[in-house]
Amino acid sequence: MCGICGWIDFDRDLQGAWDTLRDMTATMACRGPDDEGMWLSPHGALGHRRLAIIDIEGGRQPMAAGEEGRARAVLTYSGEVYNFRELRAELAARGHTFRTGSDTEVVLRAYLEWGADLATHLNGMYAFAIWDTRTEELLLVRDRMGIKPLYYYPTPAGVIFGSEPKAILANPLARPVVDAEGLRELLTFVKTPEHAVYRGMHEVRPGGIVRIGRGGLTKDRYWKLETREHTDDLDTTVRTVRALLDDIVERQLISDVPLCTLLSGGLDSSTVTALAARALREHGEGDLRSFAVDFVGYTENFSPDELRDTPDAPFVYDLARHLAPLGVRHEDIVLDSAALMDPAVRDAVLRSRDLPAGIGDMDTSLYLLFKAIREQSTVALSGESADEVFGGYRWFHDPEAVHAGTFPWLTAPAGGQFTGLQHVLGADAARELDLPGYRDRRYREALDEVPRLPGETGLEARMREISYLHLTRFVQLLLDRKDRMSMASGLEVRVPFCDHRLVEYVFNSPWAMKTFDGREKSLLRAAAADVLPNSILERRKSPYPSTQDPGYEKALREEATHLLASGHVAASPLIDLSRVRAMLERPQSGNDHDVRSTLEGFLQFNTWLEEYRPQLAA
Repeated sequence: MCGICGWIDFDRDLQGAWDTLRDMTATMACRGPDDEGMWLSPHGALGHRRLAIIDIEGGRQPMAAGEEGRARAVLTYSGEVYNFRELRAELAARGHTFRTGSDTEVVLRAYLEWGADLATHLNGMYAFAIWDTRTEELLLVRDRMGIKPLYYYPTPAGVIFGSEPKAILANPLARPVVDAEGLRELLTFVKTPEHAVYRGMHEVRPGGIVRIGRGGLTKDRYWKLETREHTDDLDTTVRTVRALLDDIVERQLISDVPLCTLLSGGLDSSTVTALAARALREHGEGDLRSFAVDFVGYTENFSPDELRDTPDAPFVYDLARHLAPLGVRHEDIVLDSAALMDPAVRDAVLRSRDLPAGIGDMDTSLYLLFKAIREQSTVALSGESADEVFGGYRWFHDPEAVHAGTFPWLTAPAGGQFTGLQHVLGADAARELDLPGYRDRRYREALDEVPRLPGETGLEARMREISYLHLTRFVQLLLDRKDRMSMASGLEVRVPFCDHRLVEYVFNSPWAMKTFDGREKSLLRAAAADVLPNSILERRKSPYPSTQDPGYEKALREEATHLLASGHVAASPLIDLSRVRAMLERPQSGNDHDVRSTLEGFLQFNTWLEEYRPQLAA
């Protein structure tokens, strides 16, 4: 997978900037534990940390392509291009020669052949930078769905870039300033494209290209969601979805290191696991490992809530038994509250994100899951994003949420887990930030982007809007979470449901077809019906689990009480501490999600202010 960074400056000689580039590169050691590389020239400096997946010996970076000892272009690249073998053959037929078996070299040669148009030829997840020494132009490219992150920070004489904000902030030209607009973005759980919270910093938009040259910076998009008339009937649509999934999963099994799947016992991860097991068996490539997260006593003491009807474990075991003849070997990673509250673990989670943008124990447990998996595997396939693609979340099917006039995931009862810190904002901060106004502005902007199908009205038109909001806003929150938690452990997580071919096809399938059996994710259920047990086919959507151990909330309360008693609360200029105290005075009763989400947000926000020391500006 890897971490990339770099610095372009047309006013200074960067050949002596080894120390700064090394500092930037070192921030991403977790993303690339296997190797480190740097390349410097008068006005371009590129850094790379490598997680070796394909062509372990030959894929070192930054990678240069040139003639007679002179580099024409230099690449620092993160990700996987799943069609690199086909592209390699096409490029070879066009006269290119290759010295490695890596997909990195294919991307580099594709640039020499097609220039910036190379992105339209790629199928995969990627974020990369190419410095063209002939034109002295930098090209920043991000995959269509934004699976891999890529940030940049324009300077008066160039740009600083990196896979994560921390790489940019390690350069002395970048300052960790967060203004009111950044706080609004941080606190509303709205992922605005290109917004990076830190002032002056931006994300490359999914499907976007950023060019930086002596003439300045320009932005372009090589892909975005578009509407087209869906002419396939239901049976054809189901067969097409299945054919796409078979091809996607098979492509994403390519790896020169151990590979596994993430399994929750839900429709999405079970489909990926079943198709992966079948493909491996057909190609005689051995057994498939699968892993699931669980909590001590969770299944035995499970209590249904607004989002979860059932624990995962019984369904995980059903699938494991069902796929045992195909060689699937399953293992649970069982966590307790002590692990979830471990200060070192929580600090690692915060530092992996660079922002207090997490969702409490669901971040911490995911990090611990990935850390445990990394001891046995380097690549994992995930069911992430199927809910956004096929319409799986419960709020897709709640008329009040659908017609609420805001982002559906922020509506009750789901929204509380995302917006807990808002409950304890001070009056002045709440008035200054006007979070409802900001949220409404971003919602209206998103609606203005929605591509429309002529003549589409009523529920079909509205559900296209809802799908678009999820595929361009909500999915970014989850993909970012998955990338940060996995790369903090040096684990590559692949997301088959984000293949742009599948996304485009299902986005343009009518909502009536996506719910033809009266259930959520009808098309996916029908497409996978022959490879899954009935228990999973009939299971209602259940999101990623959250611990129900009352000891976890008790520990949060104790930590917050201790912090308030200390008299040194970095968050006090923005937080009404009397509201936090009032919340702590409420008796603990079961799992109070409002208390938990608020305390988790408060504690992490305070730690971020202490450790990152951002300058909060008006």
